[in-house]
Amino acid sequence: MATYKVPLKDMRFVLNEVIDVSKVTSLPGYGEVTPDLIDAILEEGAKLCENVLFPLNRSGDEEGCHYENGVVRTPKGFKEAYKQFIDGGWTNVTTDPQYGGQGLPATVGFVMQEMITSSNLSFGMYPGLSHGAYEALHVHANDTIKQTYLPKLGEGVWSGTMCLTEPHCGTDLGMLRTKAEPRSDGSFDISGTKIFISAGEHDLTDNIIHLVLARLPDAPGGTKGISLFVVPKFLPTPEGKAGERNGIRCGAIEHKMGIKASSTCVMNLDGARGWLVGEENKGLNAMFVMMNAARLGVAMQGLGIAETAYQSAATYAKDRLQGRSLTGPKNDKGPADPIIVHPDVRRMLLIQKSFAEGARALAYWIGSLIDIAHRHESQEEREKADDLIQLLTPIAKAHFTDMGFESANLAIQTYGGHGFIRENGVEQLARDARITMLYEGANGVQALDLVGRKLPMKGGRPAQRLLGEINGFISAHKDDAAMKEFVEPLEKAIGRVQDSALWLMQNGMKNPDEAGGAATDFLRLMALTAMAYMWARIAKASQAGLAKGTDNDFYNAKLATGRFYVQRVLPQTTSLSHQIKAGASTLMALDAAAF
Repeated sequence: MATYKVPLKDMRFVLNEVIDVSKVTSLPGYGEVTPDLIDAILEEGAKLCENVLFPLNRSGDEEGCHYENGVVRTPKGFKEAYKQFIDGGWTNVTTDPQYGGQGLPATVGFVMQEMITSSNLSFGMYPGLSHGAYEALHVHANDTIKQTYLPKLGEGVWSGTMCLTEPHCGTDLGMLRTKAEPRSDGSFDISGTKIFISAGEHDLTDNIIHLVLARLPDAPGGTKGISLFVVPKFLPTPEGKAGERNGIRCGAIEHKMGIKASSTCVMNLDGARGWLVGEENKGLNAMFVMMNAARLGVAMQGLGIAETAYQSAATYAKDRLQGRSLTGPKNDKGPADPIIVHPDVRRMLLIQKSFAEGARALAYWIGSLIDIAHRHESQEEREKADDLIQLLTPIAKAHFTDMGFESANLAIQTYGGHGFIRENGVEQLARDARITMLYEGANGVQALDLVGRKLPMKGGRPAQRLLGEINGFISAHKDDAAMKEFVEPLEKAIGRVQDSALWLMQNGMKNPDEAGGAATDFLRLMALTAMAYMWARIAKASQAGLAKGTDNDFYNAKLATGRFYVQRVLPQTTSLSHQIKAGASTLMALDAAAF
């Protein structure tokens, strides 16, 4: 069976010793937030995830959602679990106190997202989409819309969605056809069809608030003519309750490879009333607030799947007896040794372990950057943090989800034939993980975003910020003999990033196919290097822990895992730099008819 226990000790280590969460809690507005308070919240969250959400993961997958006559029922136990979730205040942990939220740091939200997605990815989709809708309305909606929807979304009694995709257009939103006709009262009649709408219809909340992209009658073509509207399932009454049914309905649910307990809906809008969010024809600007939050949320899904896959595989490898160690029996009294004695099994486990632990550090650092960008007194520090977030978002989304799927596959491989059998639980992880590489912008699109938008953004300033951050760490620890084994490989990887970026600038401007052909390799190159930076920070924190002479086994295990990463994973950056410089000629040479 799949195994998951919230890794609280590892989470605390990253928060307190690697990124130093006190730098977050000391920001303006977080005066009452202490590391002890955060720890207490995580303890309670762990109980919910282990005892309520994780036990529903497999049964939810087995049962799936049920659709009948426009109504969607979630699997058995989900309604009760969701009620427990909102009664515990988990939907408003990081939301604005002005609208009833707890106002805790985004960093805490990232930790909770990891727990939730590790324990039950399908369940996590419902509050996750709501939080994204909340963020978009919080930034771009007028006060009337905020007062109407934010308290309910924060409380969790109403949920939210993001309605972008249409049957004929996915990533290319310039082809969008949904129409919005103005009404005399300032609202709009919206008509069209949206597909792949996560949590578009369900039975968990009293109302569902859809954020819908549509075109006004006189809108220009392409992406410059898209507006954003808030379209509730039930029109709110003056008392703030769900009132008259609106003209948006679920026409069907998709039958999917994974995340079967999350309803993925076809939504039909037939003169549904909606209200403009932000400015006319500037809908993508507003929606990108939700999309960027969603992309980081999906990155956390990749990490969550990877953690559960690793825990499951490690537990199985220590229990499963098969064969003898190549260096002689290690379990003399048994008929065979546990498979964890075999080097190739350890290779698979260490790939998973080194990813999950490095990604956790990178994710929580991004969470802390969000808090700094929102709260720091210095405008320069806010800008620096925002630059890093912009650059790291496509990197985290793509690499975390690629590795989440790889980790799930490695878990299946560790189980052998038993991993392929449904009742053992790990094949679900692979099925659930696969969608994370597709939605909120497929990973190839993330790579194009990195190379085409984020690298040249602001004259290359975000990229220079990240390189400066890493080079600053290298300079500070270059003469530390204990850090040499981590700093030197990191320095070489940074050199490859800079060299490859220069090649891209020289060749991509002349021929855009060169940039497109190198994009995925370049994103992975940057991701592996960013992870190496976090492993260097983990190593530094672990050495400080060893110096205190307490919990040496824990810190030594961190160092051993970090060594595996820099010696067995990071060298991929060499081949990636060669692949980038090979250019696009071999990609584009074959005539389309020859495929």
